[in-house]
Amino acid sequence: MSAPEKDAAPRDFIRAIVEADLASGKVSRVVTRFPPHPNGYPHIGHAKAICINYGIADQYGGVYHLRFDDTNPAAESQEFVDAIQRDIRWLGFDWGENLFFTSDYFDELYACAEELIRRDKAFVCDLSSEEIEARRGTLTESGQESPYRGRSVEENLDLFRRMKAGEFEPGARVLRAKIDMASPVLPNRDPVIYRIVKATHHRQGDAWSVYPMYDFSHCLSDSIEGITHSLCSLEFVDHRPLYDWVLDSLERECHPQQIEFARLNLSHTVVSKRVLSRLVSEGHVDGWDDPRMPTLSGQRRRGVPPRAIRSFCDAIGTTRVGDSLVELSRYEACVREELNRVAPRVMAVLDPIRVVIENYPEGQVEEMECVNNPEDPSAGTRRVPFSRELWIERDDFREDPPRKYFRMSPGREVRLRYAYLVTCSEVVKDADGNVVELRCTYDPATRGGDAPDGRRVKGTLHWVSASHALPVATRLYEPLFTVEKPLAEEGDFSEYLNPESRKTVEGWGEPSIGAAEPGTTFQFERLGYFCLDPDGTPERPLVNRTVTLRDSWAKIAKKGG
Repeated sequence: MSAPEKDAAPRDFIRAIVEADLASGKVSRVVTRFPPHPNGYPHIGHAKAICINYGIADQYGGVYHLRFDDTNPAAESQEFVDAIQRDIRWLGFDWGENLFFTSDYFDELYACAEELIRRDKAFVCDLSSEEIEARRGTLTESGQESPYRGRSVEENLDLFRRMKAGEFEPGARVLRAKIDMASPVLPNRDPVIYRIVKATHHRQGDAWSVYPMYDFSHCLSDSIEGITHSLCSLEFVDHRPLYDWVLDSLERECHPQQIEFARLNLSHTVVSKRVLSRLVSEGHVDGWDDPRMPTLSGQRRRGVPPRAIRSFCDAIGTTRVGDSLVELSRYEACVREELNRVAPRVMAVLDPIRVVIENYPEGQVEEMECVNNPEDPSAGTRRVPFSRELWIERDDFREDPPRKYFRMSPGREVRLRYAYLVTCSEVVKDADGNVVELRCTYDPATRGGDAPDGRRVKGTLHWVSASHALPVATRLYEPLFTVEKPLAEEGDFSEYLNPESRKTVEGWGEPSIGAAEPGTTFQFERLGYFCLDPDGTPERPLVNRTVTLRDSWAKIAKKGG
């Protein structure tokens, strides 16, 4: 993507800043980065950050870095590193040779910490984390200085080196920046910049006993890599003074500009890795790739195309005003629009009722030519078997139809899509009065679904041949939570989990479904979009509903939220 024309207005405030920096010569080449913690799988909120960072670098001919902020070995693993890389590539982005780890810089970061001590801008503190927090103060009251703040440079260097050597236990001592306990910015009140951790690092092993805090490692890693614009969500706006203080105190030549944007929040779900991790560890979902999860891997398994996520992130825009709560229906609209364009059509019946066409020859099988995607003529057609006994949706029949009900009912003629016009002549019930079978007749002159004499019918039904149909297990999903903002409600978020978030039904599908690869997303005609799950088999496919054909969840959101 090339840079916009000079007289074109930038699309958002970040691009306006970037264009001004390029025009003034402040920067000659844009360098951005996405710095995930490898302590979970990336989610929809991360997708926005990835799209912004990569999109700006690409638009202005710059460079995009992927850097893992691997500074907490107790919570990190190679599984998460692999998942993040896999999901970013799936989303459509690549960092090329620009893959980095903060752990690559541990020696340099440690040297920077010692330099702050030498400049009397950092000290070793023996207070516990609870004591440090108790002395932090409030927005209206200054904090209290640590009684260890006055240690000499020599003593601090000695203690810090002994911390690095593993002489002390976790929590016994920390290294704090010496800034200002009366600062109106709380993160600048002598923050912890190094702590003791006794855990094996996924890349460094047991080489280190001290690890930098994010606020210290992040700005320095940006500086080391020559990042020009450090783009992050609004939660870091109060940390920007600390970002600048560290770089200024160490007189770093490269001082990136931190710019914050509103993070993405979706209604009826959560985009907190801490909460998502609990959903997994406590068994509320079946793993990080559960299709109910807002993780990219979960959405991929659900059948969401990466282009739909990119389109969604582009549609909601980039602002710096508040953390936006976007209705789930808006996200689904982007998914629906993309799938309508690309998903092949098939026929499946999720709540089946048998239809017998009494005047159709027994043993005869015809192949009906069906359009694969009316939105894409190049997708061609497929042939679907048709026989005397069929399955149709139970909801497509009413013995006593309401007004304006145009589907099947006794004596009414309807169209079987791509096949014939049929008329229900008899209703078969079981001993309890439940309808179990419909007896029909067909008009052989209406092959293809239209009558040569021009008569018109209002109802068109999908179907599958009973003798050729594959058994299909279908997972139907609703929002994971019953309220719009689960974390804003009183009590634990788990109280608002939707017990009906997943329901599995047994139905039938046309044979072509079994020949498709796992991950293929179809439109089940008149029902919605569904994705083949890898846990299914060609003989008994398992599918996940990606999204309904219409905005049905918006009504659920209004009712539940």
